[in-house]
Amino acid sequence: MLDVVVLFFLLGVVARLVKSDLRLPEALYETLSIYLLLAIGLKGGIELSRQPLAVLMPQIALCVALGFSIPFLLVPILRRMGLSAVDSAALAAHYGSVSVVTFAVASAWLQRRGIPAESHAALWVALMEAPGLVAGILLARLGSRDPQAPAVRWGELAHDVFFGKSVLLLAGGILIGAVMGEQGTAPIKPVFMDLFKGVLALFLLELGLVAGARLGEFRRYGLKLLVFAVCAPVGLSVLGVLAGRLLGLSEGGMTLMGVLAASASYIAAPTAMRIALPQANAALSITAALGITFPFNLVFGIPLYHRIAQALS
Repeated sequence: MLDVVVLFFLLGVVARLVKSDLRLPEALYETLSIYLLLAIGLKGGIELSRQPLAVLMPQIALCVALGFSIPFLLVPILRRMGLSAVDSAALAAHYGSVSVVTFAVASAWLQRRGIPAESHAALWVALMEAPGLVAGILLARLGSRDPQAPAVRWGELAHDVFFGKSVLLLAGGILIGAVMGEQGTAPIKPVFMDLFKGVLALFLLELGLVAGARLGEFRRYGLKLLVFAVCAPVGLSVLGVLAGRLLGLSEGGMTLMGVLAASASYIAAPTAMRIALPQANAALSITAALGITFPFNLVFGIPLYHRIAQALS
């Protein structure tokens, strides 16, 4: 059975397809995104305050390694599809990074079914946000033979990746939750915990509108992009689930690790690629990550990745 928040996403897609005048104010969209990032971080931080460092270090190392390695796996495939070195690296970087919203929906999906998962899993999201972006940029520079290609502005890129809105809010929420713990964050629990799913539903309604607007671009990039944007997440989810098994995670934790490996960033990655690889085709990456992979993961991917975790646990 579909989660109710996924139906909000589908409502947004349908509204766009029937050319409805439904719109969410831009200011509301920004507010909802800030809320979700902080809420996810706070939840993870509260649970992080209860975890010994010795337990976390292997997870930290493997999350960073997994995010960094994904672009190296995808770029050869994209090159064989006929994409340029720069476009291949930029698109692979989107899949090396993660989708916070996909993680939030997967967490709600597991919770609704009573499937326990590691409560500090939000830490994995923060750890996997940046390594794939760095790997994609390195691959673009190594694969480009254009001597006129602009140099990467590493200082500006590092500032944007590590102090951009998504990473800063997520990491800041984790830090606040870890420092204050459950007792210290109790006064804000009604806002950041109890209202979380309702806010997530509104945010997905807006994302449905955005994704619906990009459905027509499939014809522009052809069937190969559609196949890649569906098959790549499935393959990467197996890699994530196996990483979770190596860490000894629970079935729910293995599912979430698979979801993160399968997800693609459409918030942090486009901004970072615009700075580091301005010559890359941004529409190509956004169409694949937000127009294809994101809806696939929400409707079909999350239950599939849980089945994979069940099979491998």
